[in-house]
Amino acid sequence: MDIGANSDVSDSRTAFDFTKLNARERYKLMIGTIIPRPIALVTTVDEHGRFNAAPFSFFNCLSADPPIVAIGVENNPDVSFKDTGHNIRMTEVFTVNIVSYAIAEAMHVCGTKYPRGVDEMKEAGLTAMPGEKVASPWIKEAPAAFECRRHLTLELGKSRQIIMGEIIFAHYHAGAVDESLHVDPNIIDSIARLGGDTCSTIRDRFEMLTPKLA
Repeated sequence: MDIGANSDVSDSRTAFDFTKLNARERYKLMIGTIIPRPIALVTTVDEHGRFNAAPFSFFNCLSADPPIVAIGVENNPDVSFKDTGHNIRMTEVFTVNIVSYAIAEAMHVCGTKYPRGVDEMKEAGLTAMPGEKVASPWIKEAPAAFECRRHLTLELGKSRQIIMGEIIFAHYHAGAVDESLHVDPNIIDSIARLGGDTCSTIRDRFEMLTPKLA
């Protein structure tokens, strides 16, 4: 099968023409290369007050002023919104819960394709806590959670939305943040997605100071 690959004998590299790849092929290369990717366990509420939780590894922070995070939310094959996209469209709010190693399996349960209206947090044994500033809940077991107000939604063709949210309130486990606002990575203990079903922890770390001109 020709997937746009070619080899450069001079430096033993393999190259791909992304314009000749289909969506699944591009996806496999991207998620296997852009690693590790942080995981947002996003909690939302629909217009009927029903809770939803779903994990997203197309997620990161984009800005501190204003404080913006972004998630990539896929649509259904018929272009209708999945629960997270629908709920954010209806309520304008969502909460990003950081996934620690301790709740990794529960996060995985929340990724199951349950029928609309099923509370994934209950299925996973997680505790929904009432939001301080938004209607969507935060997860008690998560080491950190950001309550967000929808800031901007980008429609990327038919398949996906990029939803940006402004953080308006944050929750942390006790002791996770010191008086200087330094966050202890040992307490956060977050996991990340690699390619396929593989995940990683952040426990192997090293320091690398920002270089300065002499």
